[in-house]
Amino acid sequence: MHTALLATIVALAASSETLRLTVADTPREALVFAPQAKSAGAAPVVFAFHGHGGNMRNAARTFHLETLWPEAIVVYPQGLLTRSPRDPQGKRPGWQGTPGSDDDRDLKFFDALLAAVKEKWKVDERRIYATGHSNGAVFTYLLWSTRADVLAAVAPSAAPSRAPLAQPLPAFHIAGEQDRIAPFALQQATIAEVKRLNGCRERGEQWADQCTLYASDKEAPLVTLIHPGGHTFLKEAPALMVRFFQEHTRQDHASAKK
Repeated sequence: MHTALLATIVALAASSETLRLTVADTPREALVFAPQAKSAGAAPVVFAFHGHGGNMRNAARTFHLETLWPEAIVVYPQGLLTRSPRDPQGKRPGWQGTPGSDDDRDLKFFDALLAAVKEKWKVDERRIYATGHSNGAVFTYLLWSTRADVLAAVAPSAAPSRAPLAQPLPAFHIAGEQDRIAPFALQQATIAEVKRLNGCRERGEQWADQCTLYASDKEAPLVTLIHPGGHTFLKEAPALMVRFFQEHTRQDHASAKK
């Protein structure tokens, strides 16, 4: 790791805190990095969700979004023990994937967590974003399905959507062609649905290395990063996510027609 980046991480780590909430009688928590400098302006908020079996601290080390966008409030929520096809007994933490599952415990957590962040810090409500890897990406898509009116953009990595998407939203999807945990064919199907819903043009153009931008007639573009690997989180992903988020505010697409 470069010395300058390490120094930045160490400096910002001192500004992190753990938010603890009780949601539906269940203790929940999230690691939050807030800007050290007090600004008169409202700050964007990024929610970053770990994968199944992960945790909020590992997510912070992996995404390190606060080092790339120090002006933002970055929230790393902690999942609860969750059953999945690869963890049928639910021994590891994760997130609900569909509306109504697990009594919507994680949607309720997101709502409560966002409310707590707004109460503690000055938030720019036009710039609230969500990202996640694997099961965290599944939950990111669920937020799109159920909380699209809150979000400005999403950036799922290595997972298809398991919930119906009904409202256009700028999206940045990362997928590996050799992914066998979240099969590439399923992710391709989600990408095709996003293009249709967002009114994207058929032909894309280069947005960054390996990234294709599909412009949208509904002000809800899609950027895809298709790589030849498997179910991995790319080291270059966080910087690209931040760039994508910085290009979009909620007013960009709030008036888009379905």
